[in-house]
Amino acid sequence: MKPVKVGICGLGTVGGGTFNVLKRNAEEIARRAGRGIEVAQIATRHPNPKCDTGATSITDDVLDVVNNPEIDIVVELIGGYTLAKELVLQAIENGKHVVTANKALIAVHGNEIFAKAREKGVIVAFEASVAGGIPVIKAIREGLAGNRINWLAGIINGTGNFILTEMREKGRTFEDVLKEAQELGYAEADPTFDVEGIDAAHKLTILASIAFGIPLQFDKAYTEGIARLTTADVNYAEALGYRIKHLGVARRTDSGIELRVHPTLIPADRLIANVNGVMNAVMVNGDAVGSTLYYGAGAGMEPTASAVVADLVDVARALTTDPNNRVPHLAFQPDSLSDHPILPISACESAYYLRIQAKDHPGVLAQVATILSERGINIESIMQKEAEVQDGLVPVILVTHRVVEQRIDDAIAALEALEDVVGQVVRIRVEQLN
Repeated sequence: MKPVKVGICGLGTVGGGTFNVLKRNAEEIARRAGRGIEVAQIATRHPNPKCDTGATSITDDVLDVVNNPEIDIVVELIGGYTLAKELVLQAIENGKHVVTANKALIAVHGNEIFAKAREKGVIVAFEASVAGGIPVIKAIREGLAGNRINWLAGIINGTGNFILTEMREKGRTFEDVLKEAQELGYAEADPTFDVEGIDAAHKLTILASIAFGIPLQFDKAYTEGIARLTTADVNYAEALGYRIKHLGVARRTDSGIELRVHPTLIPADRLIANVNGVMNAVMVNGDAVGSTLYYGAGAGMEPTASAVVADLVDVARALTTDPNNRVPHLAFQPDSLSDHPILPISACESAYYLRIQAKDHPGVLAQVATILSERGINIESIMQKEAEVQDGLVPVILVTHRVVEQRIDDAIAALEALEDVVGQVVRIRVEQLN
């Protein structure tokens, strides 16, 4: 059978890995796909010394690949929004299938891209856009198709997980670990997307759409970073039996979908709480299967290439199928997507860790308890660190039961207004994930 011709746009880390895996495993891939998959052209501005491209046609203009009549599948690995969107839409217009690892592009422009792909009868595959080599999109979209997904929660940014692991295991500060992460290449020179939760929110937006059958709505995702976390909070969480992880959480409720990324206390005995370093993990809870966990490398040259090549195999298998009988991009048929709203963070429900810097005076705990009780907030545990009194201030740490966030907002405002409370109250959400 005639081999499938592929054009790779971008020969950086993932592009280089994709080329190498396709070349190294060509025979195995052909046996799986039913035909060979060959790289016919590469668009790159900088050669990758880790790739022996041989006689493969090279261009510095991605549109040369997109407009090449020999190319069946365009692989977009340049990242970003602008040029990536242009080349993907042009490839679709030209009747070419697309494989991409670009989570930002899919999260922000995916609705438009998928609509154009349906119009032209082509596939846009994006397994590599979430959690690197972990096949979590395929697992939710196909493996769990018989389930009503209740919630999912994931450590889906390796940089943030590396920082929090180092803070917990070695007592290092956020700033110190971030500097090392940049030196190791885990974090960019501008680490905003990683440490402020934007990268994780892109990925969570995609997972939530596939899990719940809703349009992509990145602009409604709540994001909170880890830059303000201290080693003190990491240690207090440990003393309470929890680990702090930068978690993406999507949950279905009767009133809407929770879509949020933030630091989260998780019980230390949960499997996902013990995912350390740069590794990723996603928990998915379905009504039939219960909770499932997907773990592995969330980034890197060949782990991400693994997902790109898997998409290429899927597309090669589906080239001759009726477009109406293919797996929908967002798991649900396009005309069956739900308009269930995304909830604002104030309407989301969680338990909470609160750390209060209080003057070492009698009756402070009673005032705190009264403020919480008046707002219907129950305390699960409380810890007053008398041994850590400094400048007449004592840390008071407590964990609440689950409550709507608006009540916690009101309680924190009242606590900070107390004469015996100094500075801002630290608030970190708590999830049991059981």
